[in-house]
Amino acid sequence: MFIDSGISMLVLVIMTFVFIFIASSIKIIRQYEKGLVETLGKYTGTKDSGANIIIPIFQRILRVDMRERVIDVPPQSVITKDNVSVVVDAIIYFQVTDPVKVVYNIENFALAALKLAQTNLRNVIGDMELDSTLTSREKINTQLRVVMDEATDKWGVKVTRVEIQKIDPPRDITDAMSKQMKAEREKRANILEAEGLRQAAILRAEGAKQAVILDAEAVNEKQVLEATGEAEAIRKVAEAEKYKIEIVYNAIHEGMPTNDLIAIKYLEALVNVANGRATKIFLPLETAGVTASIGGIAELFKDKKDNNKDNSALIKTEK
Repeated sequence: MFIDSGISMLVLVIMTFVFIFIASSIKIIRQYEKGLVETLGKYTGTKDSGANIIIPIFQRILRVDMRERVIDVPPQSVITKDNVSVVVDAIIYFQVTDPVKVVYNIENFALAALKLAQTNLRNVIGDMELDSTLTSREKINTQLRVVMDEATDKWGVKVTRVEIQKIDPPRDITDAMSKQMKAEREKRANILEAEGLRQAAILRAEGAKQAVILDAEAVNEKQVLEATGEAEAIRKVAEAEKYKIEIVYNAIHEGMPTNDLIAIKYLEALVNVANGRATKIFLPLETAGVTASIGGIAELFKDKKDNNKDNSALIKTEK
């Protein structure tokens, strides 16, 4: 009975040992990890993500995180090329590319990368003046990334980005920069205001000039239109008077008038022509007969006047 209990205990111990051995031989590697297998302390292979079987006691697995990680560089005082002390804070982004090198070629990569970043940050900013450091962050980031990427390549790590979080100059420098920026902005404002006033004056002068030109053109057009209207009116009046004289002349000749009647009508026509707005009066060249008729009419009136005088004297004598 005692023997059976001992055998049962031994079997239980053996089963427990086998279970522990099997459980220890199965290693789970996550998706973002790589497993480095060491057999009796020597690297023998790399395992991918998933379930992997090793020989317990003789082998072990070192897990390496392959994700991109960040190192925060503590703020540190750096002297620029023009001897100004500034406080610089930076961040380093890196990713393991070779898990074997990052484990076996360097003891503590995070500490090494931090010290390397601090050293190169001093070197890069030390070669630049204060104004350049404040306006050339992208340049500083690029130089630091290139330098650190070359240095960390043998460690199996790639530096993806280096970002300068802030660059703080001393308080007195900050105050001077604020005053300078304020003066510059006031200068720009004054220049813009003066430019605006100049543009406004130019526009007002051009507007006044255009108004004078338009007024002169309007007056000119008005005078032209008035002169054209007056000329047209004179022409129409002259045509009407000419047409009237022609009608009278034709009517007189159709009635076989005497020279005396023609002279009278001619005088009437001259009166009507003189009443018009024309400044010039054109008389026909054939005026000899009309002039003779006018002279005959004058003699006729003279004879009638003499006869009237003789008759008056005769009446007085008879009395």
